[in-house]
Amino acid sequence: MEKKQFQAESKRLLDMMIHSIYSQKEIFLRELISNASDAIDKIYYKALTDESLQFDKDSYYIKIVADKDNRTLKISDTGIGMTKEDLEHNLGTIAKSGSLAFKNENELKDGYDIIGQFGVGFYSSFMVADVVTVISKALGSDEAYKWESTGADGYTIESYEKDSVGTEIILTLKENTEDDNYDEYVDEYRLKSIIKKYSDFIRYPIKMDVTGRRLKEGSDNEFEEYREEQTINSMVPIWRKNKKELTSEDYEKFYAEKHYGFDKPSKHIHISVDGAVRYNAILFIPEKIPFDYYTKEYEKGLELYSNGVLIMNKCADLLPDYFSFVKGMVDSEDLSLNISREMLQHDRQLKLIAKNIKSKIKNQLQSLLKEEREKYEEFYNAFGRQLKFGVYSDFGSNKDVLQDLLMFYSSKEKKLVTLDEYVSRMPEDQKYIYYASGESYERIEKLPQTELVLEKGFEILYFTDDIDEFAIKMLMAYKEKEFRSVSSGDLGIEEDETEQNTDAQQDEYKDLFAYMKDMLADKVKAVRISKRLKTHPVCLSTEGEVTIEMEKILKSMPNNQNVQADKVLEINPNHEVFQSLKDAFANDKEKLALYTSLLYNQALLIEGLPIQDPVEFTNDICKIMV
Repeated sequence: MEKKQFQAESKRLLDMMIHSIYSQKEIFLRELISNASDAIDKIYYKALTDESLQFDKDSYYIKIVADKDNRTLKISDTGIGMTKEDLEHNLGTIAKSGSLAFKNENELKDGYDIIGQFGVGFYSSFMVADVVTVISKALGSDEAYKWESTGADGYTIESYEKDSVGTEIILTLKENTEDDNYDEYVDEYRLKSIIKKYSDFIRYPIKMDVTGRRLKEGSDNEFEEYREEQTINSMVPIWRKNKKELTSEDYEKFYAEKHYGFDKPSKHIHISVDGAVRYNAILFIPEKIPFDYYTKEYEKGLELYSNGVLIMNKCADLLPDYFSFVKGMVDSEDLSLNISREMLQHDRQLKLIAKNIKSKIKNQLQSLLKEEREKYEEFYNAFGRQLKFGVYSDFGSNKDVLQDLLMFYSSKEKKLVTLDEYVSRMPEDQKYIYYASGESYERIEKLPQTELVLEKGFEILYFTDDIDEFAIKMLMAYKEKEFRSVSSGDLGIEEDETEQNTDAQQDEYKDLFAYMKDMLADKVKAVRISKRLKTHPVCLSTEGEVTIEMEKILKSMPNNQNVQADKVLEINPNHEVFQSLKDAFANDKEKLALYTSLLYNQALLIEGLPIQDPVEFTNDICKIMV
């Protein structure tokens, strides 16, 4: 019997194709099952146009048979089968797709999905098999044929006996190596797991004989094993069902079955699109944050299917990073089953799907915020930090998408509020959106810097996340209202007569403040009269873009570059301490040095900053007590 050569005739080409397109060997079973499903689809399509054909769906299935003793795996179908010419053309040419040709010849359009259109899936068999045997009998033919190959050195075709229409593919597995255990592909439990993982939603039954245990007849405690044929796949995916037929419990069950999380989803989004790109998707917004969410082990992405067959377990390109908490899946018949991760990154259809998904997620979150405020706040407490990271990352390019989803604690409302809610109730004379940063709401409320802003009746947003200020600096403004820290040198508040007197005092006591500045050296940029303090004696304010909270965060990072805020020590001229400073400046410079050091260290403590010399500080306190 003459051995024929592949038209794409080099072993190097076959090896390169297998190892570059498929990253996991188990994928071969997905490919062969998909081809079998295609073969049944072709009979179904012919039955629609040929009155002599009757398509009884219960008569069509795919069967998996594992033979451990002989180390063979057989995948058989009751599909359309192949003639000798089909075997020659479809299996004799690498990257030749019989499914694609069938679709083109029959002008197959919407509603009739042929999975395998890339033409290389069959050859994934050689990743696990030394010998691949195909026995096939075509619909309407009296003859059957056997195609067999050991790889790129060629193949043989000969007549064969087969009673029924359809195709059998028999894989003789490779010998095990130190790196690969090929015996797993005749293991019942391993095969079931691969089928459930990749081919659970193939529309035809995938049958396999499985082992069970039962009580022996007439025995109360003695068990026996038995074999029975079972359908392994569930066949009908939830995303292809009518939304009106599904309940919240159905979606929650799917969420649990797919192991998207141990919680219940806060919200689900069911998408069905039949336009420039066709796809179905079910997306979930989790209720609770995964334990590893902010670790490098967490992998974002949606499950990606091509016509019900899993292509990728985590397709990161479908989600922007700021929505990486979203779980779920996408199924599109416009994507090739054999597409690689590298090809996906440049796929136009995938980019259109991703763009639409991003919009759907944002709309769902906005709807949740508007209609179920309490549930949105629960979501925000879990994932709001990620939204703020999204505003800050990529140089603020996503801020317009995310700004209306942000929330911060309000000094006035004593709860989380949106930026829109804040701006909507700003008095006419309020120039800026004011915020204060600190470790907790309780500590922020005690900050001396908040006194003037609160006295004016202006609302303050409390920032307690380390990302907050960085995100706001990138956002810069909301609805043309700039953000301004209560510790900023310029609060933009109109001066009254009292504050104008402050300017006069600054000039009057400029020598005192210059002396204090010299004593503090480069610890502060200046010492000045405060316009913001009402009851507290001292505080720190900042000039420039870096605030004190930002300084603390940057210094805590591993690549600390010793970034420092430009600090200003502000003194309350209406506090008794100021009189003590004036007296010391006039009569006792040593005492003034003591007071200056104490006030500066007090201001550091208020901000939660470390004191450079705690021993010196405690000694200074003792000095004023004796």
